[in-house]
Order: sequence, then C-alpha cells, then structure tokens
Amino acid sequence: MYSSLIYEVHHGVGTITLHRPEAYNAFNDAMSYELQDALKQAANDSTVRALVLTGEGKAFCSGQDLKAASEAGVRNLGESLLKRYNPIIRGIRDLPKPVICQLNGVAAGAGCSLALACDVIIASETASMIEIFINIALVLDSGSSYFLPRTLGYHRAFELATKASKLSAQEAKALGLINKVVPPEALVEAVAAEATFYANAPTTAIALLKKMLTKGMTENLETVLEYEAYCQEIAGHTKDNAAGIQAFLEKRTPVFTGS
Repeated sequence: MYSSLIYEVHHGVGTITLHRPEAYNAFNDAMSYELQDALKQAANDSTVRALVLTGEGKAFCSGQDLKAASEAGVRNLGESLLKRYNPIIRGIRDLPKPVICQLNGVAAGAGCSLALACDVIIASETASMIEIFINIALVLDSGSSYFLPRTLGYHRAFELATKASKLSAQEAKALGLINKVVPPEALVEAVAAEATFYANAPTTAIALLKKMLTKGMTENLETVLEYEAYCQEIAGHTKDNAAGIQAFLEKRTPVFTGS
C-alpha cells in the first residue's frame, strides 16, 4: 500500500515502520503524506488499541531529506510545514490511543520532533536525539519548540536548540526525554511488552488522559479542573469502568475491551 513505510496490525497493536533506510528514513514528500494516512488508519481502526512508531535500519528518522528537497527546487518552508509535517504531529497527539516510539537509532531534526510527539519513548542504547536545525540556519519545527521547553525548561531547551547538541539515549533519559533505554537486541521485546500492556488497557480512559495531560501543560488550574470533571463523566460511563469496578469487588484482574 505504501512506498515509504510499512503499516501492520497484530493482536491489537499497530506498527508503522518508516522504510527509507537508504536515506536514514529521512522525510520526502511521499513519506510525509503516507505517514499522515497511516495515522488516520490507526485512529479509525477499532482493533488498534496501541500504536508503535519505528524506523527501518540504523536510523529512526533523520529529518527532512535535504537532497530530495533541493531537487524539488525552491519551496515555501512554512507551507511545507503546514501541509506535510504539522498534520503528522497533530495526528499523533490527537490519536485516541497511546503511541510508543521504538527509537532504534538517530532521531534528528523533524525526526526528533516525531519522537517527542509520541506518548512513550523506548530507546536502544545506540539511539540518539539531536535538534539539528540550527546547523543549516533553520529553527525548531514540527512541535519541538512546544515539547522541549515543557520537558526540559527554557534554558536547557535553548542550549539544545542553538548548539545542536547530540544526546545519547542515556543522556536523553536522564533529562526526561526518554522513558526507557535497553540494549539493541532487547528493544523489540521491550516495546512489544509495552504495546501489549496498552493494548489491554482501558482505551477510552487512556485517550482521555492523553488529552488531559496535554491540556494540563498549557491551561490554568480552573480550566483543568473543569476538564477533569468532563472527562471523568465520560470515563465513568464506559464498559471498561464497570468491568474494572466488578473485578475490584471480586478481587481479580480486570479484562478491558477498550469500550
């Protein structure tokens, strides 16, 4: 179906693999639009309860394919972001399911933004992150100026953005950018365990929590309190809520169906 990525679904887990290993999974036009489409597929597929995003080969994603961009001639960079990259970041953040980044290698530029947009990042010890935009006199894009300061604070975010400092997986974890770092040979298994956990979690509650935490980073307390009440009312009417309460009363592990 796709020329630049692979989309698969198994046992409630969707997996999107960026598949341009010869270009370190850099974005060309085809991959950006195909990724938008794959995210929509995952969002609309009720059998998908968790999504894994990874790259083929040595890299996760090295950002924009500069060779492809130069061959395309002069383009409006702002328009390119609005049409190609921003819908991807929105697609991940608006997806009503957890998105797990399987960080198999370098995440650079827009590739770093792509990783930061995910809900959970599990990285290989050989992976790295770098906001490389400044090296070609460009600025952060694809959401990095939103995610970095909220995770690191202004001063550390400024340093990473202006110096293009490359972070190892362990350094990124120490800063709070990555959830877990594992040996390369253990990465697939670690991500599979995480994905299985979320594929068996109460999907509606997870989706609401995702929205709540994003709103909590930007809104005032009163707005957040009201939104919590709104979301709790929705969660309280799900089948999973009833199943969870019944399992608690019967002192057993609940079985959630995602409804």
